[in-house]
Amino acid sequence: MNQKQDIKEKLVKLYEEWATEKMVSIDAICPSGSERNYFRIKSANKVALGVYHTNEKENSAFISFSETFTKLNFNTPKIYASRLVDNIYLIEDFGDINLFSIVQNKGQKITENTKLLYKKSLKALFDFQTKGAKHLDFSKCTPRSNLDKQSLIWDLNYFKYYFLKTQKVEFDEELLENDFQTFSDYLLEANQNYFVYRDFQSRNIMIRDQEPFFIDYQGGRMGPLQYDVASLLFQVKANLSSETREELLNFYLDILPKKTDIEAFKKYYYPYVLIRICQVLGTYGFRGLIERKAHFIQSIPYAVSTLKWLLDQLQMDIKIPELSRVLEKVTQLKFNTPSDKKNGLTIHLNSFAYKAGIPTDYSGHGEGFVFDCRSLPNPGRLKEYRHLTGKDEPVKAYLNEYAEVHDFLKHVIQIIEPAILKFQERKFTDLSINFGCTGGQHRSVFMTETINEYLKSSFQLNIELNHTQKENWITSD
Repeated sequence: MNQKQDIKEKLVKLYEEWATEKMVSIDAICPSGSERNYFRIKSANKVALGVYHTNEKENSAFISFSETFTKLNFNTPKIYASRLVDNIYLIEDFGDINLFSIVQNKGQKITENTKLLYKKSLKALFDFQTKGAKHLDFSKCTPRSNLDKQSLIWDLNYFKYYFLKTQKVEFDEELLENDFQTFSDYLLEANQNYFVYRDFQSRNIMIRDQEPFFIDYQGGRMGPLQYDVASLLFQVKANLSSETREELLNFYLDILPKKTDIEAFKKYYYPYVLIRICQVLGTYGFRGLIERKAHFIQSIPYAVSTLKWLLDQLQMDIKIPELSRVLEKVTQLKFNTPSDKKNGLTIHLNSFAYKAGIPTDYSGHGEGFVFDCRSLPNPGRLKEYRHLTGKDEPVKAYLNEYAEVHDFLKHVIQIIEPAILKFQERKFTDLSINFGCTGGQHRSVFMTETINEYLKSSFQLNIELNHTQKENWITSD
């Protein structure tokens, strides 16, 4: 018996003990960024979500928090049954519609009804932050009981190692670390006596009968008011307009008690937006660029665009020069957003050096074709060609002398041509074609340029050509 089948059988047994009815169906629910496995289990008169998760501390935190929230009459899932020795439990099912699915295709033009759902969520958030802080058992928090300096440094390092490193953004390690220390100390000046949901965003807000219900708060801990407001209003792929964000922020501020120092809230609000974006970019780097999950790859351009907007607004009375420099470099990275898309099939045509890795496909549809040119004659071994590239006539003439180069091109065309025709027939939007060699300067560039000319003469396509190692070329053009 495989592991998945074993998990299902244990969940069904737990379900039937709770429901006192035979299971009729059990269906896996598509995971998102979570490591948890969800199953919708139904019988004749009941339904529940079965959850399997191997992180014992998170399971304990979620169940403890949920039981407290149920006592407080919050719109959170009831815990029906649990068998934590097997890492499984059953919770209330709120359905499949979340706030993100409602706002996803509206973005800058969300309706008044959608704004109302946001406002209801913000009102509920304040109850989480205040009533939750009074009643929760914070000894159950994982990995920390507070959004303390260690937590903030972890988030910033997550950004550094999983986004900056994967995007090859250069930085001075010591200077950046010093700025992380300064920035986190500044953030901790805000009032830290509230419950922080930690992942308060529209994917975790389920909608049923026009009311919001809340899930995935197992990472909660003590911290500031600003963090969760920033998480919701600056969820990058929700793509709320700045006017909508401002309206919703003002609604939230009106909820706060009169004794609240509103100016102090505003002072630290955008800095918390910044660290949230850094944390999110780290997540996108890990889940998207490393684990290759399409949703996270597609979200990166939104995060970079939001960061660019934020840096124009941000004012802090601290100096973080290296972090500021790095963030500016991030905003200069080039990504394709959905608004950049053209009608029809887009070919992402790349040359690259194997030592730098295969180029990332930001469309989220997979890497497509990768052709290894290293078996071909290498002009880079000859002194007279080292300062040239595959775009230069002497290099092109050199490679065109070899029959094996023409055979390589012929085989490439035989492979990609039927794929392009099929992609166009099925109305696919993206296909990557990558050519790699040792240095990404001669053979791969020659092949990419040659295939580009072939594609332009043979098909009606959108072509995005990118020589990924261009910054290292020493050329006369």
